[in-house]
Order: sequence, then C-alpha cells, then structure tokens
Amino acid sequence: MPKLHPSDKALVPFVSVENMMKLVHHIGIEPMLQGLADYIEADFRRWELFDKTPRVASHSDEGVIELMPTSDGEVYGFKYVNGHPRNTRAGLQTVTAFGLLANVGNGYPVLLSEMTLLTALRTAATSAMAARHLAPRGADTMAMIGAGAQSEFQSLAMKAVCGLKSVRLHDIDPAATAKAERNLAGSGLTVVPCESAETAMEGAQIITTCTADKQYATILSDNMVGSGVHINAIGGDCPGKTELAPGVLQRAEIFVEYPEQTRVEGEIQQLAPDHPVTQMWQVLAGTAPGRTGAGQITLFDSVGFAIEDFSALRFVRDRVGGTGLVQELDMLADPDDPRDLFGMLARAAPAAG
Repeated sequence: MPKLHPSDKALVPFVSVENMMKLVHHIGIEPMLQGLADYIEADFRRWELFDKTPRVASHSDEGVIELMPTSDGEVYGFKYVNGHPRNTRAGLQTVTAFGLLANVGNGYPVLLSEMTLLTALRTAATSAMAARHLAPRGADTMAMIGAGAQSEFQSLAMKAVCGLKSVRLHDIDPAATAKAERNLAGSGLTVVPCESAETAMEGAQIITTCTADKQYATILSDNMVGSGVHINAIGGDCPGKTELAPGVLQRAEIFVEYPEQTRVEGEIQQLAPDHPVTQMWQVLAGTAPGRTGAGQITLFDSVGFAIEDFSALRFVRDRVGGTGLVQELDMLADPDDPRDLFGMLARAAPAAG
C-alpha cells in the first residue's frame, strides 16, 4: 500500500476516462487483460480474507444503481455502478461506473478512478480467468451471443488468456454484429458473423451470452447446448433478467462468484435455493474440482462481484505510477490543526474590499 506523505495527504490520485484509455494503450489491451485476470485470480485465491456482502442495489423500472464494497483488511474498495438497458436508445451507455481504494489504517482515499472502461475490462478478464480453469482443453472457438459493449473485450480476453483463435458473432441487431466484426478486425482472431445463435454455436467449445434486455429470456434453449462445452453467462445480472433455459442449468455443473448474490441476480435465480453450485474461489484454492470430464457442461454464472473490482483498481494503482496518467484531486480538507476545521474555513474568506 503506498504511504500518504504529509505534504500530499489531502490530494487523491484520479484516473480519468481519457487517462484510462491512455493507460490501456500504454500497457497494451491484451497484456492488460492478462494482467487483470492474474490479479483477479490472485485475489480469488485469498478470498477468505475479504469482507463480502451482496451489492447494495437500488432498483427502478429503468434500471439499477449499485454500490459494491469490500476490504482485505488493509485496503478498502468500492465501486458505484449503474445498469440501465434502455440508455442506448438515448445514445447513453448502459453501464457507467467509478471506484475508489482507501487505506484502512487511516481511511484516506489513495485512488479514485473511472470504472466504465475498467469494468468492461475486468468483466472480460474474469470470464477468461474462469474459462482458463473450466473450458475444455484446447478450446479455441467461442460463440459470442450478444455483440454489445462487452463483446470485443470478451473476445480479446479469451484470446489473451485462453488462446482463443476464432469468435462466431451473433446479435439480433445486425448493426451490432457488424460493429463488433469491424472492431475486432486486425486482432488476430478469425471473426465469423452469424445470422442466428444456433449457427454461432456450431463448432464452439466456449459459449458466451451477453444480452442487454432486462427480462426473463431464453437465449440458449436446452436443445441448443451439446455436451462438452463451457458456457460463460454474463448477461443475467439482476433479478428478473436471465438468458438460459432452466434445462441447460439442470444439465450443467455451475460455478459462481458469491452464491448469496448470484442466487438473487444470476441464472440460478431460476433454480431452487438449495441447488448445488461451486464457488470459483474453491476451484482456484484446490478445495473443489473444476472440469472433471470431456463431456461435462460447465457454466460460469457470473454477475460481477466487488472483489473483482478491487482487483482491477489494485492493478491500476500498481501500474499507473510513473506514467503521468493521474490527476491530483483536492478532495479532502487538510487544516494545519486537525481540530480546527472551522479556522481553515474562516481563513479562506475573501478579503474585505
């Protein structure tokens, strides 16, 4: 944890959207996705050290606003994030976010960062981290069902972390498919646009679903899913929003981040509250098996969890130093005498004119 010096203790390093984009290009998008996956895995391996709670959510007919806090006892972190699927109709982002890290010892923030871009990166890195342990050996083709804002990040993360070679794209909006195909041109991936989800899944060992509509949907019906695949389900992330038919869930070995949150928000909200699932951290710690057979269907029911955001902010904190890609924000009052906050205010009064 960086120490706060008396001369700068009231200034908080801030990474803006512009500087986050510069940091990604400075590191390289694939090395950054690989680095984020490694940081997330490292924190999952020490899962039991963290404070854990389901995110604090405020739901409305239009979407959701959430706070996602956690701490490892030395560093505290939280993310503010919204999810508003209808925003795209007004030219707005579906998801926006910012996050903060603070020193547990004195409560002072040590990093404030945009997390709209960073959330997209960490979501993809988390998917790839899980697939690294759950996907069939040698998997090199992914069906990407839903070509929205996550599709390119998911594809590049699977390439960087898992060795993906080909992505088969489908979206009900042909313009979204064309957008993703255009953005992935020159990435080294073979990109195949597909007219249907069924076509996209032909020959794919990894299936990623990421659609935006806030409703119970059936993106994957039971008869569409054959044996031996890994499903990366990331679109269902709030109550009342799912993508997979219950029959798919019944046939799959299900892996989750934090059951108390996933049972409310994930695909498994469709199942009985006691339906067995495996926590991903247990696989990484070696206390539970991951994929156990070639014909097994594995499902990572990912809704996003605060520890992943903590890991992403920790990665940024460690990599942004010395790059010049931070601004110093005057966010914290810093009186000469900590007991004399009013005196600091009084001395700032404009001179009588």
